[in-house]
Amino acid sequence: MVRDIENIQHSFSTENDGNISKKQTFLTYGEQDKFAYYLLKLVASLVIILLLGMIAMLLNSSLSAIEEFGIGFALNDNWNPVEDEFGALAFLFGTLVTSALAILIAAPLSISVAVFINEILPTKLGKLISLFVEMIAAIPSIVFGLWGIFFLGPFVKDVLTPFLKSNFGFLPLFQGASFGIGILTASIILAIMITPTITSICREVLKTVPKIQKEAALALGATRFEMIKIALIKPSFSGLTGGVVLGLGRALGETMAVAMVIGNSPTITASLFSPAATMASVIANEYAEADSDLHLSAMCYIGLLLFLVTFIVNSFARAIVWKKQRKARG
Repeated sequence: MVRDIENIQHSFSTENDGNISKKQTFLTYGEQDKFAYYLLKLVASLVIILLLGMIAMLLNSSLSAIEEFGIGFALNDNWNPVEDEFGALAFLFGTLVTSALAILIAAPLSISVAVFINEILPTKLGKLISLFVEMIAAIPSIVFGLWGIFFLGPFVKDVLTPFLKSNFGFLPLFQGASFGIGILTASIILAIMITPTITSICREVLKTVPKIQKEAALALGATRFEMIKIALIKPSFSGLTGGVVLGLGRALGETMAVAMVIGNSPTITASLFSPAATMASVIANEYAEADSDLHLSAMCYIGLLLFLVTFIVNSFARAIVWKKQRKARG
């Protein structure tokens, strides 16, 4: 009897110890969750603070140029550091034209490559090809610039320009002399550089489409092309647009490769063969050599305009995605 009572007491105390340890463990986990929550909240807040700090720095550094030129700075194409006359219109033109042309080349190519790897190629071969595509993103920008100078530039001058002039020479876009260095060469370089980024994102987006959805389209008599169009591309429009926008963001801010092949001439012309300059390239080329406070301030003003252009482009693309999502839900 005494032994039974002792066994019961022992088991009861063991149970209590287990409950206490469980409560202690639960409290520890709760504290860990709270710590993780506040840590993530702090990191997220730091990102916003960093962004606001960068904007404040650009505003502060460009105050002299803003007071001197005002909003007309973005509408004036005269850039003469010797006379302290500055205008960013030519750089806005070069940035938007090269980025737009790069997206026109890279977006359909990247989406096609993503579909080809995911849906056409065998799995093992698709993984190998995707590895090679993603390796392009690891190539330094300066290497792209050197490749553009020694290979792409001569190719554009000797092969691509005669072909475009002979077939489309009646258009203003393909008129004028070509030296291999200019808007077209810079756009092709940008298109190659952003293709891996867009392709990788598009591949991940296309993977989210349920397999049963594709099988249902094929079961209803759709061809493979029709299945890709209806059951794959259409439902993934929002994600594909997001990938294209990320590629566009990189194209807008790309510096070294573009600076090496665009010609760095602040001119506005209709011909794609002529040299130009972008906002990023002029900052890279002239910031270290700026010999006046107004010149430095004008550089920062261009950086602020580049930020605004990127923000507007991304907001516009975000609006397209939201509209598509609302239409899909409604």
